[in-house]
Amino acid sequence: MKTRADLRNELTEIYRAAIAAVDPALLVARAMDGALDNSRDAAAAIAAGKRVLLLAIGKASFAMATEIGRRLDDRIVDGIAVVPQAPTLPPNPRAIRLIPGGHPLPDQSSLNAGDAALQMVAKAKDGDLVLVALSGGASAMLAAPAHGLALQDKVATTLAMLRCGATIRELNCVRKHLSAIKGGRLVASLSEGVRVVALILSDVPGDDLATIGSGPTAPDSSTFADAIAVLKRRNVWGRAPERVREHLERGVAGEIPETPSAGDPIFKRVLNVVIGGNQTALDAAAAEALRRGYAVERWRELKGEADDLGRTLAAHLAKISASNVCVLAGGEPTVTVRGNGKGGRAQQCALAMAIELERLDPSPRLAALVAGTDGIDGPTDAAGAFVFSDSAVRIRDSGLTPDTALMRNDAYHAFDASGDLLRVGPTGTNVTDLLIGLVNF
Repeated sequence: MKTRADLRNELTEIYRAAIAAVDPALLVARAMDGALDNSRDAAAAIAAGKRVLLLAIGKASFAMATEIGRRLDDRIVDGIAVVPQAPTLPPNPRAIRLIPGGHPLPDQSSLNAGDAALQMVAKAKDGDLVLVALSGGASAMLAAPAHGLALQDKVATTLAMLRCGATIRELNCVRKHLSAIKGGRLVASLSEGVRVVALILSDVPGDDLATIGSGPTAPDSSTFADAIAVLKRRNVWGRAPERVREHLERGVAGEIPETPSAGDPIFKRVLNVVIGGNQTALDAAAAEALRRGYAVERWRELKGEADDLGRTLAAHLAKISASNVCVLAGGEPTVTVRGNGKGGRAQQCALAMAIELERLDPSPRLAALVAGTDGIDGPTDAAGAFVFSDSAVRIRDSGLTPDTALMRNDAYHAFDASGDLLRVGPTGTNVTDLLIGLVNF
């Protein structure tokens, strides 16, 4: 039987293989070469663009902008890369400006980025190409509040929704209806003769264009009424700022135009191409697991409350009777915050799994890793956490109580004490979370 160190190493290497497959520069290069089945038209449009304005937004924006800048060079007449934090060197000193953007909550830097982006694309002339490189995190990193709203209105609303466990689709439905740039409004701000190509690294299960980065270049089927329904369903409506409630109600009354939908002619000059996503990472993880001698089982999407999901995953692993099985899944759990601890959705899910595994099957045959592909789980320095048969025991031996830590949303300190955190640093990509489970005898 493999040791804990062996299993930890295998889990880490399978995770690293998944991350390598969603390297933003690699995927951008393949798209621009037309090497992806869905990218040929976009590659042709980019190749034909004599004057290009580049807008890169999200956690993968630096790598995406660097590759685009390298390939297009002086054809980029202006460019902005909105990045989580400014690297030392810009991707293209001559044309591409680096602007930081806040995450997971928008901040003043996000507002500055939104202003700069709108000012830049306003300069696009007929025949120009606006090339958008979009990745996860863009919704918070690029902020342009709708007329009459302030940054603090969006921050308060976003924070309330994050704490109540809203899904990414619910969160972005509301964001789009409080924005002057999301929900296709970026395209609506351009003059008629400007073409748009968006290369999109998806952080949304199902790769819904309207949800990734709140869809600045995509048609939006949601409405102001939908946004209000989300806030009421999540019990946030009464806590939302008065200006937010008033704005959404004015939208329902028809006093503010809806976000442009699929039938709007503005989208005839737009090409949106998903260049990679969670499935890309899972396929690479599966290939690595097979190479290591595991039979691969694809589990369903990771969704729902992290506590419930962790317990369900533990039960599933405990039921597997075969040996050398690797269970893979991807998605985005949610966490309803009830405590004041430290952690993220991956760590919360892993802790619930560890507690349940101790109850169901404390044998050393099971191990798992739940981790974010961006290398950052919540406001922590960890990507996620490993789960072993004795994780709960070692947390308890450290003086902490696993159940109490779970209740307090304090998974980070529990796994830090047991030595089960995965720390890899920011990966420069983002395609939601991964579950890698191993069954051995």
